[in-house]
Amino acid sequence: MTQHEQLEHIALLTEVDDLTSRLHRWIDDCPNWETARRSRSLVRHLLDRVAVLRIRLETPLVVATFGGTGTGKSSLVNALIGTEGTTAGRQRPTTTTPVLLVHPEMPVEALGLDLDRFRVKQIDAAVLRDIVIIDCPDPDTSEGAAPGSNLAILRDIIPHCDVLLYTSTQQKYKNARVIDELADVAAGCRLVFVQTHADLDSDIRDDWKNFLKSGYEVPEMFFVDSNRALSEQRNGQRPTGDFGRILDLLSNELGAAKRVAIRRANLIDLLQEALTICRADYDAHQPKVAELSAVLDQQRTQIKQTLTKQLCQELLANRSLWEQRLLTAVAEKWGFSPFSSVLRLYNGLGAFIASFTFFRARTSAQMALIGAVQGARWVKSRAKEQEAESSLDRLSTFGISDQQLQESRLLISGYVRSAGIEYKVSEDRRDLTDLRRNAATVEGEFLGDATRAVDEVIEELSMINSSPFTRFRYEVLFIAFILFLVGRIGHNFFWSSFLAPMVGTATEAKPLLTVDFYIPALIFLVIWSGFLVTMFTWKLRSGLTKRVQQFAQSMAESRLLHGLFPNLESTCQSVQQDSQTLTSLLDQTESFRHNLADTASGFLGHRRENS
Repeated sequence: MTQHEQLEHIALLTEVDDLTSRLHRWIDDCPNWETARRSRSLVRHLLDRVAVLRIRLETPLVVATFGGTGTGKSSLVNALIGTEGTTAGRQRPTTTTPVLLVHPEMPVEALGLDLDRFRVKQIDAAVLRDIVIIDCPDPDTSEGAAPGSNLAILRDIIPHCDVLLYTSTQQKYKNARVIDELADVAAGCRLVFVQTHADLDSDIRDDWKNFLKSGYEVPEMFFVDSNRALSEQRNGQRPTGDFGRILDLLSNELGAAKRVAIRRANLIDLLQEALTICRADYDAHQPKVAELSAVLDQQRTQIKQTLTKQLCQELLANRSLWEQRLLTAVAEKWGFSPFSSVLRLYNGLGAFIASFTFFRARTSAQMALIGAVQGARWVKSRAKEQEAESSLDRLSTFGISDQQLQESRLLISGYVRSAGIEYKVSEDRRDLTDLRRNAATVEGEFLGDATRAVDEVIEELSMINSSPFTRFRYEVLFIAFILFLVGRIGHNFFWSSFLAPMVGTATEAKPLLTVDFYIPALIFLVIWSGFLVTMFTWKLRSGLTKRVQQFAQSMAESRLLHGLFPNLESTCQSVQQDSQTLTSLLDQTESFRHNLADTASGFLGHRRENS
């Protein structure tokens, strides 16, 4: 082997090793999916053939005959070696046991073939110096591939072959059985198309090529008379015509310099064939997995909506207390001002009204009784606050019932079977137990998060609702009415009833405003204050409700991060990732094929991609 051939040999091994290592990793990382297991089984068997290829890289190419009964396979072989190496017959099958023809200097053990299956003949022929030839049985002499049949023998031999001499005649080039069998065995082999019986038949190569073009690359076909070629060689003449050309091509183009490129091309074709089959199988069954994934997402969304509603109800049940805390925080940030005083009065209205009862007490016993009542009111208020805090504890109860789980299980069980996912529905209850167990640990942290979240919401909303612009707006609206009342009263008290008569601008002093003015003024002041307070508290309430709903939704999402069936969802995601990996492997193989595999000899045909 020359230095160039050694480098090419090393390069091939590197390329093959890179691709096969990725395939091995893909095989080992298999999701619980029937289609994935089936595809990996196919590729695993193929990789066994890659191992055989590494062993046989330096051995001569194995060339086998392939064709229907009576198409002249044995005659072609005899003509190639220049002697009667195998029995020939035109009308009936004469080859039932495959014949292995090798050069006497060739160590047949290095071929990696089961020699017990062949009749081995050593013949000193020039064409056998760089190749070995197998005369195979016919694929159309038996109805099935029963053990020991010609078809079974042929299928056992083809995986060890590098090149197929595909022979046919004017009568049999469209034979359906032969064409179907060729489609099964052609992947991983280069093809040489030979029309025999040139002494009897018409040239049908153009029609034959047109017939094969949908499934095969056919760069060249040969039209030969094997008997004439054998006779010429026996007479010491060099064969003429197409047979001379095919003999030269087999001797030169299939030599040691080309065997690496040919075997590399065969390997890539075989890999692409297998991965294309896997890709088609994935495409046929992956939509069912997508349907299952969509149903799981739908179930998770429904449960999340239910949990969100429950959490909102729990949080908003104590909304009045949160609003009271928010109003207190706003008043503290607002500082002392007329409108903030109204807010403080509104916030402590109950205590303010109750304080008037002390003025009605006449004895120490009445004072003690009133104090006891007020103390009870304070204790009750504190109890409500503690109940509001403890309601956050109730949020740690996982709001998914066994009935909901059972309904979800029944719904998805059919999708699981249809998708071919290997998943035990009996694990669902364990999944729920795990969810609840996880919830028990997570909810402890989550309870603190809920408490902090409420405090943060109150703090944030108090900052927003005590901004300078908000304070200015409400203070102006409130003080405007106060100024109107004070101005009206001041004008009556100082001007119209006193100063105006003194300075002569009025003939007589007007009477002071009576209680008929002050009572409606007070009523309208209360109404105006109540209106402003209502507007302000409505804004606080809507903001608080919105934040609570957002918070409840985030809580539900954190609880249902993996849904009710996390193992099943994980399997669906694994299938999706596995499909992407398969696509990447197929793309790499196709790129490998385009860049490297087509460097094989130009007269050799092969199966088309995706045919």
